[in-house]
Amino acid sequence: MKHFVLTSLFIFALINTLVSAVKPVRLGIDVLLTEKKFLIQGKRVGLITNPTGLTSSHQSSIDALHALPGVRLTALFGPEHGVRGDADAGEHVEGHVDEKTGVQVFSLYGRVERPTSEMLREVDVLIYDIQDIGSRAYTYIYTMARCMEAAKEKGIPFLVLDRPNPIDGNLIEGPVLEPKFSSGIGLYPIPYIYGMTVGELARYFNKEFAINCDLTVVPMTGWQRQMRFDETGVMWVPTSPHIPYPMTVWSCATTGCIGELHQVCEGVGMPGPFDYIGAPWIKADDLARELNDRAMPGVYFRPLHFKPFYGRFKGIDLQGVQIHIVDMDAFRPMFTQIHILCALHKLYPEKDIYNTNRIDMFRKAMGTDQVEKQIKAGWTAEKIVDVWHADLEKFKQTRKKYLIY
Repeated sequence: MKHFVLTSLFIFALINTLVSAVKPVRLGIDVLLTEKKFLIQGKRVGLITNPTGLTSSHQSSIDALHALPGVRLTALFGPEHGVRGDADAGEHVEGHVDEKTGVQVFSLYGRVERPTSEMLREVDVLIYDIQDIGSRAYTYIYTMARCMEAAKEKGIPFLVLDRPNPIDGNLIEGPVLEPKFSSGIGLYPIPYIYGMTVGELARYFNKEFAINCDLTVVPMTGWQRQMRFDETGVMWVPTSPHIPYPMTVWSCATTGCIGELHQVCEGVGMPGPFDYIGAPWIKADDLARELNDRAMPGVYFRPLHFKPFYGRFKGIDLQGVQIHIVDMDAFRPMFTQIHILCALHKLYPEKDIYNTNRIDMFRKAMGTDQVEKQIKAGWTAEKIVDVWHADLEKFKQTRKKYLIY
């Protein structure tokens, strides 16, 4: 008994030692406010941010910089959803004065997509601090790129305060965007899932796409490439109304392109946005059986009937599946998404979900028009995904130059 107790105490002490040895992730904003204050000391600061811009102690980056001695916060710039996150997806946001700080807020989502020279008139350094979701069809990273261009034209430094990639820093998947499908949800030819932090992405954009601004990335400490968000110790703040939890970034990467068609419900209007696939014409058991028989790694499809509470399918009885990620190490969001599209075409070819006025948005999100052509031609999901291989390998080689961690 004594030996058992001593052994247990030893194991407990060892576990405590290992846990304490793991340093919590410190965000770029934390590093700026401590070791890197010299980058902004005595300067007028413009800040591009939203509610995800928090320090590790949960203080708004706006408030932290506004209170910092020797620094003047002179302008705030809001992306889609606004600085305080109170605007819906796609809603144009007007400029106003921030009630808490009295600082002028300029909208970068609406009539103006990047700061004008006049907006930057009292700015000596422009800072970006927004949490990314790790997949290409999201507007924030292109707001960053456009602001980098504005900083270059104005001749002022641009700082990116780095944050974790919430999927992780290794997974790279999906088609590389074809330039003819460039848009506000896919500005540059990068893969759908790119395996880079926002700071690394800024470095990539700056050189590969010849922005060439005076860029400084303030890195995190303690972050490792294999980390998923729930392993960082950082508090998750919804990046937009339909990305409420860290797991939703995986779901969004799995069904987001499908949702752009407006032919199939992807779960917007349900408690778990992007966790569902459903339509009035789907038979739940048939779709679940077809998808589970495909034996995709790390995922299980549960048949269900549901009725969304709001959105395009509000109050409509739907059948379909709920997507359960059971092994995140094995799961591949884009591979799964292609299988879902192939399964829908196989079971319901008469429904031609691509015959819609939303097809351009689907192609912009997917970054190509080849996927629907290949599915209609009877290609397997494996063959479709295999076509991406050469472009992904080229991206991986180029990407290496810009990695920080």
